[in-house]
Amino acid sequence: MPSAKLIDEINARLGELFAANPARDIERNVRALVVSGLERLELATREEFDVQAKVLARTREKLGALEARVAELERQLAAEGGTGGGAAV
Repeated sequence: MPSAKLIDEINARLGELFAANPARDIERNVRALVVSGLERLELATREEFDVQAKVLARTREKLGALEARVAELERQLAAEGGTGGGAAV
């Protein structure tokens, strides 16, 4: 049966072999290349997209409310005769 020292030495050498694996280097290089390419495209993250979607939804709600208010004010103005000189709104 091999000694504990021999097993530790084999384990250490296997660790070094796996650490020096060219596939790991290729993976790192490909990952860096993809990240660099995505950064150049200036893509938004999912979190940034979700935040902007919420902002847009709130803006649309406010726009709808303002359009309804303008329509109501226009209706009131038309009902009053429409040509009021400087009527306060």
